[in-house]
Amino acid sequence: MESVAVGLWIGVGGRYEAERVCGVSHFIEHMLFKGTRRRSAKEISQTVEGIGGYLNAFTGEETTCYYARASHRHLDTLLDVLADMYLQPQFAATDIVKERDIIKEELRMYRDQPDHYAQELLTETLWPNHPLGRSLTGCPRSLDRIDRAALLDYKQHKYVAANTVVAVSGHCLHDDIVRRVQKVLTTLLKRGGEHAPQFRPACSTQRAPKLRFCQKNVEQSHLALAVRGYSRHDERRYALKLLSVLLGENMSSRLFQVIREQHGLAYSIQSSTSYFADTGAFVVSAGLDSKRLPKALRLILRELRRVAERAPTVRELRQTKDYAIGQMRLSLESTANQMMWLGEHLLAYGFIETPEEVERRVEAVSADALQQVAADVFRDHRLNAAVITPCGDEQTLAQRLRFA
Repeated sequence: MESVAVGLWIGVGGRYEAERVCGVSHFIEHMLFKGTRRRSAKEISQTVEGIGGYLNAFTGEETTCYYARASHRHLDTLLDVLADMYLQPQFAATDIVKERDIIKEELRMYRDQPDHYAQELLTETLWPNHPLGRSLTGCPRSLDRIDRAALLDYKQHKYVAANTVVAVSGHCLHDDIVRRVQKVLTTLLKRGGEHAPQFRPACSTQRAPKLRFCQKNVEQSHLALAVRGYSRHDERRYALKLLSVLLGENMSSRLFQVIREQHGLAYSIQSSTSYFADTGAFVVSAGLDSKRLPKALRLILRELRRVAERAPTVRELRQTKDYAIGQMRLSLESTANQMMWLGEHLLAYGFIETPEEVERRVEAVSADALQQVAADVFRDHRLNAAVITPCGDEQTLAQRLRFA
């Protein structure tokens, strides 16, 4: 490969935050781009973009990642910039004030995107009164509480060596990378001694279906439906992933064929899975014709119930596995995705699972196992839904939020 992708991963995210400063992980992500003792914000971006590279970051529930990609000839530059951002951010008071306002605009932007807002409402419903249920961006009240002292305190205690992974992929050699990383992260390595931060476990007390309803003047209704699933350490996650592919991850999936092709109720409908250290979720999302929202909900739940009652055919299971394995293999042709694979696995498991091992576990899932997982997760008391719609039919939707 010509390129090299570098990721500086920290094993901390939204679920590690206290409620009063929720959004602080994402706030710090923003601030690391605002300047260091050696570089201004403009110089950070120019240093990478000036060599034809790319620089970005993201914050999740359990991880934060700063990453860059460029020609392998500029590997030292990428490492130097990322290490500089990690070790020597300025956190200038004026930048904090400006970035707080920028993040509030980001919040408003998401509120104006009903599909995104529906996902936030679903998350709150799925994980009530828990850090996993809060917005990663925070809220206006918590953002106002996040001052320079709060940012420095959080970074000092959460951005530690025991919680940091450097992942590099592409045109590179492992031993050479270790030497280069040791050179640029000397300060972090000398500190040592810290322990990785802990988070509050997620406990399920749900006993009945839950609906979050938001009436809003939008062109189409947005539905987000979820059930709690399995953690990333549960072997059943492979069957759950195949269940998602079967139901809604491509145009051949059952939900796409029924909701869009047969009934014309939606332009977009898809399913997905998420996995955390101690829990997870299976999600279905759709943008729907508002007048036929109750019908769409009934058909979606019917398709989920069908797979819980009857195992997929041999042919259907084969196609599902081939798609899942094929998508994984294709994605790993990218140096950036290879880097993501390394960082995510090292932080999540402490070792790197090979694509061959994942493929073996996917192939081991039987049709009966897939049906058993569907029967386990697709139960009335696990159901959560969020709806943004211009129609006022909350009671009708609540009554139909049942698999039976």
